[in-house]
Amino acid sequence: MISIGGRTIGAERPPFVIAEMSGNHNGSLERALAIVDAAAAGGAHALKLQTYRPDTITIDADGPAFRVGDGHELWGGANLYRLFERAHTPWEWHEPIFDRAREHGLLAFSAPFDPTAVELLEKLDAPAYKIASSEIVDLPLIRLAASTGKPLIISTGMATAGEIEAAVTAARQAGCTQLAVLSCTASYPASPAESNLRSLPLLAALTGAEVGVSDHTPGIGAALAAVALGACLIEKHVTLSRADGGVDAAFSLEPPELAALVEESERAWQSLGSPVLGPRESEREGLRFRRSLYVVRDVRAGEAVTRDNVRSIRPAGGLLPDAIDEVVGRRFTRDAMLGTPLTWDLI
Repeated sequence: MISIGGRTIGAERPPFVIAEMSGNHNGSLERALAIVDAAAAGGAHALKLQTYRPDTITIDADGPAFRVGDGHELWGGANLYRLFERAHTPWEWHEPIFDRAREHGLLAFSAPFDPTAVELLEKLDAPAYKIASSEIVDLPLIRLAASTGKPLIISTGMATAGEIEAAVTAARQAGCTQLAVLSCTASYPASPAESNLRSLPLLAALTGAEVGVSDHTPGIGAALAAVALGACLIEKHVTLSRADGGVDAAFSLEPPELAALVEESERAWQSLGSPVLGPRESEREGLRFRRSLYVVRDVRAGEAVTRDNVRSIRPAGGLLPDAIDEVVGRRFTRDAMLGTPLTWDLI
């Protein structure tokens, strides 16, 4: 288990739901604060930002290397600098966003993309750090975030097993003692068919860390399925309305969907229970109403047992239904009224 801001996260607790704002503020601090309000109202446990400036994540250059491929569903042909300029959360917004989250009792943290972002987030007393999928190969950044002593969450989109192991090793060697790794398909939006959630137990075994999902698929189905495979953290992008547009709106949850995710993920976790077979305590009453063999009309001593005077009915109390072939043809040892359970001493 790990702990973020006093909240314990692990298999023995309901899933920890992280609402990712990303660029869904659409360049408006007012909208950003409204997203915080909506995340809190929907029951999310944490709000996550991304902390970078366009010039701390790329450079103002052009050419094929600095453009998203033309075939991309959302950002085809976009220049990286212009895209990040549009999507970034201004650094001066961080403090009011963190303050608003704290007013709601909502944990607020971020994904830093360079050392200056870590410096800012340390000043804001961020309770944890997230390493984005594309930064999993930036081991110096991972070591820096880990050296703060804060819990670290690492997304593994696009990463090989070797890259994941290197990132985890770097984090732990730099002092990280509370680590979670998230399965992620780093395409936007992502197809549920590419989620490969059956890899979650493998990811847990490889890293020895708590596991979860950073999910970019539509809806909440993939996230709920992940709970059954061991996910104890769920990160989803959120927006006030997909119809409002925005860089991430197409694969983000609206407030009612976020509320459903929080409620249903806890329900999914509750349903996991224990690896046992047999009646549940809540089924005790139901056991009384299993079928068994009963006398279904008044009979006299010496009368033959037939399929007309003995049948399998509810409730329990008589011989099991499979005994019918053994009892037909035998004779009653005494009178029996309709509704008498058939027992061996009666025939």
